[in-house]
Amino acid sequence: MEQTYYILILSAVIGYLCGTIPFGLILTKLSGLGDIRQIGSGNIGATNVLRTGNKKIAAATLLADGLKGALPVIILNLYASQEAAALAAIGAFLGHVFPVWLKFKGGKGIAVFIGVLFALYWPSGLIFILTWVVTAYLFKMSSLSALVACLATPCFLFVTGQNQLAGVALALTIIAFWAHRENIDRIRKGTEPKIGKQ
Repeated sequence: MEQTYYILILSAVIGYLCGTIPFGLILTKLSGLGDIRQIGSGNIGATNVLRTGNKKIAAATLLADGLKGALPVIILNLYASQEAAALAAIGAFLGHVFPVWLKFKGGKGIAVFIGVLFALYWPSGLIFILTWVVTAYLFKMSSLSALVACLATPCFLFVTGQNQLAGVALALTIIAFWAHRENIDRIRKGTEPKIGKQ
């Protein structure tokens, strides 16, 4: 029992440390695009990287952020347990949003959210992306699309009987809403930039 407890703590720590890797910052600096924290919203995620005008680096950031969430979950699911994988998922998300190396100022976590969803239960990852695409088509707002997709995911998992994963997705959704609090305020005021006009 005590050994299991330590494994669960270690899983969360491993997930967190993986999540703290600031790929957006690393890739933009290596590409000569400067410090991404001085551009746009100042966060290290793919959406802000896109504001540099370099779509390839933004896509690479999106993929890398997704993988840093997915890989620890996959590994711990294989070699430990689903509970350990779930804690690694939460840890990775927290690591991205609150990276210790960057004074706890990271990204908003959507790419990591998608990565851990595919690693935990791939149909939920597809639902997230589908919901994002449909909402983006209708409203032309990336942040709103992400928030709606976040809300849809735990609902989907609950309806399909994945209750433990629904709880994980709900926890991530709450954190994602907190990370998007400024976007939510702009959406409410009608001042949130549309896709392609950011």
